[in-house]
Amino acid sequence: MSTPVTTPRIFVRGAAALALVLAAAGGCTGTSGGSPAGGTAPNTHATGTAKAATQQLAGLAVAAPGSMRGYSRAKFPHWQRTGANCDVRDSVLKRDGSKVKMSGCNVVGGAWTSVYDGKAIDSPTLVDIDHVVPLANAWRSGASAWTTPQREQFANDLDDPQLVAVSQGSNRAKGDQDPSTWKPPAREHWCEYAQDWVAVKTHWKLTVTSAEKAALADMLETC
Repeated sequence: MSTPVTTPRIFVRGAAALALVLAAAGGCTGTSGGSPAGGTAPNTHATGTAKAATQQLAGLAVAAPGSMRGYSRAKFPHWQRTGANCDVRDSVLKRDGSKVKMSGCNVVGGAWTSVYDGKAIDSPTLVDIDHVVPLANAWRSGASAWTTPQREQFANDLDDPQLVAVSQGSNRAKGDQDPSTWKPPAREHWCEYAQDWVAVKTHWKLTVTSAEKAALADMLETC
């Protein structure tokens, strides 16, 4: 199975958001090493077009899901430190929230709207940070062949549209399902969700099942 590369993506997220995060968080710094978890706190939404996503989807390899043998979340270490007391979770909470209150690098208050189901959330303790492509799905579609450091990069990826603040209910309902068996209850988010899913799988060279690919194509039709 091919390992991920760090070539430029079609889905580009703004570096300006990082400056806002760092300023509000009191100078937290990103992780080093040029990995996908290099501390870049991107904008909430992917900027790629549906046409680009459709082209990317066509290029994804189709394969049956791999075995779950050997899988554990511990093989995808998260959340990475991003300086001082900061971590990737705080970076996403800051990026996706409004009226966010900080204590040093820690998010202690604010307001969030879960894009999956439209639920309003008024406490960071009630927010889940979802991996758009779930860790277990990644394992079944190629990540089982990666090294632990590569899986750590994937689990903390702030450069791609892989992390999003959502309601706990929607995150738990999704679990490790792909779009063929779970879609965001908020249909108006299907276009963006499909684009994000395709962007992540394209960058990380993960496979899709035939049912997953068909579901993504249908969701892109809503764009």
